[in-house]
Amino acid sequence: MHLDPALFRDDAISDETRRFNTEKTAELTALPDSWSVPPAEIRKLRDKGLGAFPLPPRCPRATTITIDGPHGAIEIRQILPETGTPRGVYLHIHGGGWTFGAADYQDDRLEEITRTTGAAALSLDYRLAPEHPYPQGPDDCEAAALWLVRQSPFRDLPLVIGGESAGAHLSVVTLIRLRDKHELTPFAGAALTAGCYDLALTPSARNWGTEKLILTTRDITLFARSFLGEDCDATSADISPIRADLAGLPPALFSVGTRDALLDDSLFMAARWMAAGNGAEISVHPGGCHVFQAFPLEISRKSNAEIDAFINAAFDRAS
Repeated sequence: MHLDPALFRDDAISDETRRFNTEKTAELTALPDSWSVPPAEIRKLRDKGLGAFPLPPRCPRATTITIDGPHGAIEIRQILPETGTPRGVYLHIHGGGWTFGAADYQDDRLEEITRTTGAAALSLDYRLAPEHPYPQGPDDCEAAALWLVRQSPFRDLPLVIGGESAGAHLSVVTLIRLRDKHELTPFAGAALTAGCYDLALTPSARNWGTEKLILTTRDITLFARSFLGEDCDATSADISPIRADLAGLPPALFSVGTRDALLDDSLFMAARWMAAGNGAEISVHPGGCHVFQAFPLEISRKSNAEIDAFINAAFDRAS
């Protein structure tokens, strides 16, 4: 794994990205403390677009598939290509600190993936903490992946899994569970964006402090506490997959910005992925904040295009 040290220098950050970071930090700092009200109330505000990330319009073509999961019904949002049959499937797991977020919060990006890759984009609504703490969210993701592989109409197509932040974490947990519990390695690739892979906190997360550029150290700590509930060991491999045996997992693309509190998670996990004998690419973007890909920036367009190219390459390998 080779990274150019120049990527991490302050003068590598574009004026557009620098201006955005300054404005976003000021905007989020001025908001009330999101931990001062119950998560259910924050979810209502985010559903109105009053959150850190823009809320795109819902795709009118999207449909919902309902499957049986270990804790009840699981809903999977499906967006198909506008023309032709899918050439593969992108199984998307959304972010939100295991506490917020929903399958329909990134329809514009999933529609873009259907256009650029010809994939059927499936995004699942797993159960959220703290009402449904570990292991319920990961259990839902595992069940959805098993349905996709064993029962879905797409089961014979090439498959890629991926997500952002907590969704990237759950994607890796799902891959490991399929390998260890079901002796399955069905995915041709994993597109992992700004994941949190160590819930005991990597140095960058622990040392970030209070700067409200999307995430603070307190936010990461409280998200992890929300997800874990009582009596969970944050160093367990099923909780912090950076500590797991990673052998036999598919090629992965790790995408992250240098101004992300979770920067170390991607850097460390990419190195461990490669050390386990798996293919890995690490794409680091100067000045990118946490999940900057959701914002209308040039570095976002570049990163999303890289992710799309990675998905296309994975489909090609599996075809």
